[in-house]
Amino acid sequence: MSLFDWFANRKKSASPISRERQEREIADGLWTKCESCGVVAYTKDLRANQMVCRECEHHIRIYSNERIRQLIDSNTWMPMDEAVRPTDPLQFRDRKSYRDRLRDTQEKTKLVDAVNTGIGQLEGERVALGVMDFRFMGGSMGSVVGEKLTRLIERATLERLPVVIICASGGARMQEGMLSLMQMAKISGALERHREAQLLYIPVLTHPTTGGVTASFAMLGDIILAEPKATIGFAGKRVIEQTLREKLPEGFQTSEYLLQHGFVDAIVPRTQLKSTLAQLIRLHRPQPTNHHVSLSEVINVYTPVPSPE
Repeated sequence: MSLFDWFANRKKSASPISRERQEREIADGLWTKCESCGVVAYTKDLRANQMVCRECEHHIRIYSNERIRQLIDSNTWMPMDEAVRPTDPLQFRDRKSYRDRLRDTQEKTKLVDAVNTGIGQLEGERVALGVMDFRFMGGSMGSVVGEKLTRLIERATLERLPVVIICASGGARMQEGMLSLMQMAKISGALERHREAQLLYIPVLTHPTTGGVTASFAMLGDIILAEPKATIGFAGKRVIEQTLREKLPEGFQTSEYLLQHGFVDAIVPRTQLKSTLAQLIRLHRPQPTNHHVSLSEVINVYTPVPSPE
């Protein structure tokens, strides 16, 4: 008897009160249906397996709070820049104003913006971690995302910490126009100074990672990891096909295709991600240095050149 038949029989034989309780338990998230194979699993068991289906190994989408819980050791997470909030500098409006859209999304997700950043321990190794959250306007990269990731990287450079960024984004946030695109250069500049300090940066590409995020910090890692079957690319498949006027290969813009063509270094199942990151961090632990890194070296403070008289 299948699980669906079992539920159907229970529902027929149950009293109205117990039937209502069963429906409430299902609605409250006790059970989760795999969107790939259709198997219904107990959510608690799925969480114990990092939200990876035991039947087909499909990686069910998870969000920033769950990702932090999976990667960071208990009671070691120290969030950063929680007070940094988005504004509406362009007074943008489509079907509704950007200001209203921000407010509605914040109320729905209980998030301030599309990324959480902080310092924590990963199997005892201190790490600067940024986790993008696709619930917040498709994980789009606005000014807050750019600012929080830049501050995270600069602090990691000061404290000589490795940086790990979990990428999940539809790209730059159109409601902020050019200000959103500027974040690509800002984050990339901070990563370059982190690299010059001979420190490790690992992006983890999850489903989906597209647009301006792919075109900047998602592909600047010393070691680039990806989850299985993640969609990774810049423009959409239909846009590329219409532009090139030819059919793209099967599996194009999947993590497996990118691994085959050298764009990512490894595909790591979610259940092995924490141990893999810990091993890479230990292997690339920075050597002690007597050189003190100043804040001006990290931020690269601009000093104007005096004009000739």
